[in-house]
Amino acid sequence: MSKAISQVPFAVNEPVNSYVPGSPEVKSLIATYKKMWAEKIEIPMFINGKEVKTDEKVQLQSPQDHAHDFGFYYKGTMQHVDDAINAALAAKKEWNELGWEQRAAIFLKAADLLAGPYRDVINAATMIGQSKNVHQAEIDSACEFIDFLRFNVEFMTEMYSEQPVSDSGIWNRVEYRPLEGFCFAVTPFNFTAISGNLPTCMAMLGNVVVWKPSDKQVYSAKVIMDVLIEAGLPAGVINMVFTDGKETAEKVLAHRDFAGLHFTGSTKVFQGMWKMIGDNIHNYRTYPRIVGETGGKDFVIAHPSSNVEAVATALVRGSFEYQGQKCSAASRAYVPKSLWADVKKVMETQINSIKIGSPEDPSNFVNAVIDKNSFEKCKGYIDRANASTEAKVAIGGTCDDSKGWFVHPTVIETTNPHYESMVEEIFGPVLTVFVYEDQDWKETLKLVDSTSPYSLTGSVFAQDRYAINEAFKALENASGNFYINDKPTGAVVGQQPFGGGRASGTNDKAGSKMNLLRWTSVRSIKETFVSPKDYKYPYLG
Repeated sequence: MSKAISQVPFAVNEPVNSYVPGSPEVKSLIATYKKMWAEKIEIPMFINGKEVKTDEKVQLQSPQDHAHDFGFYYKGTMQHVDDAINAALAAKKEWNELGWEQRAAIFLKAADLLAGPYRDVINAATMIGQSKNVHQAEIDSACEFIDFLRFNVEFMTEMYSEQPVSDSGIWNRVEYRPLEGFCFAVTPFNFTAISGNLPTCMAMLGNVVVWKPSDKQVYSAKVIMDVLIEAGLPAGVINMVFTDGKETAEKVLAHRDFAGLHFTGSTKVFQGMWKMIGDNIHNYRTYPRIVGETGGKDFVIAHPSSNVEAVATALVRGSFEYQGQKCSAASRAYVPKSLWADVKKVMETQINSIKIGSPEDPSNFVNAVIDKNSFEKCKGYIDRANASTEAKVAIGGTCDDSKGWFVHPTVIETTNPHYESMVEEIFGPVLTVFVYEDQDWKETLKLVDSTSPYSLTGSVFAQDRYAINEAFKALENASGNFYINDKPTGAVVGQQPFGGGRASGTNDKAGSKMNLLRWTSVRSIKETFVSPKDYKYPYLG
């Protein structure tokens, strides 16, 4: 590989549009949103480079207006899964043989398309289908997805350039091959960027993919496929199906040529898929790679030396941006008694100023949760807290489903550090706070580490450096991404590789070279220039 090529600065974070009121970019985005909102879209599957339509149509509902019909998608059967697998395997040889720089060019072009003509389109699709405000859509479906594409190309060139040393008379090298077979990408509703990254990062390394996006994210998933096809992705390399989740997993994971799973979603589903893989392990041509990022019960712990306004702001942003529907969202907090009254006061002031409603109004900070099930789950936790002797709703608690699935930012205060909403993943705008005695700082650190089975993100707030170091050591295994004096959300590609352990996943760090290595099978090659002609070594005389 040319050294000059490997040094091309692909990996520069995409600038975030601020969308300040009255700016040209916000006017353009809202105009695109309104135009797309008024359209009736039909979304096909994409198999072997072709649009695939079926007799079964599933109506699309926007979370912020569940009565609004903005189109439908075509639901497939297990025959379509077979077709997708066969298309991927048929495309594999030619895709593998394409030079890595040719593959890279496709994804770099896709990044430029997203940064340019498709920026408003993918943001608007995310706003309509996933109820993200202008800022949340921008940092996700535009900037983060663009960053994944560009940084992954940079990581790939770095990885390919890493070669072993060679001794005198021999040449050692390694070949970074794609996996033998096809890969399976299963993606969530909450991040368009994740949905785009999981199949594309595997394909970039020469793999072929069957991709099943969430049925709550099909609108922006279609835009992703439109962009990839316009960028020149060959037919069959990535095949997108809208099929039953359980049946699809059973079909894919039983296939002899299944080679890798890239998953983001619930812990329960991931564990079920891992078990299926184990049950089929004797059938596979090669041991599959399993990479998963699952749930989180992410924490914020404040030391008595913390800054009140900083803690309060981190909790409001970390808990309620995108309605708490981030795997990294702050959902449990530990605040010292000496600070809680002041922290609560600042939070209450901030929360009461939050506007709630449709993303069509850029001044709305909080929008709708994804669907009825999510709404009812959040409401159930709020209702039980109102009736509990161990907890109370300290701030918020309003739920309104008359037009959309709106749950207002809610803070529950509990006297039981193991109360249900301190332990269980909610995935909504509900934060639970446990107030601890100041002198119990070290014991509370142990509580943070042992309360939840998850280990995704967490943060500590303190001005006392000794306290920060105590938390850093005590919470070593409590989160894969650890933040000091900052909210536990907002990991940036290339800056904070993302992923956690325990019940939160395999910690393979999306947004880094570590993740890409999982989608390669390395072959070591040794070439001897002048071969020995006699078996005898010098010690034999």
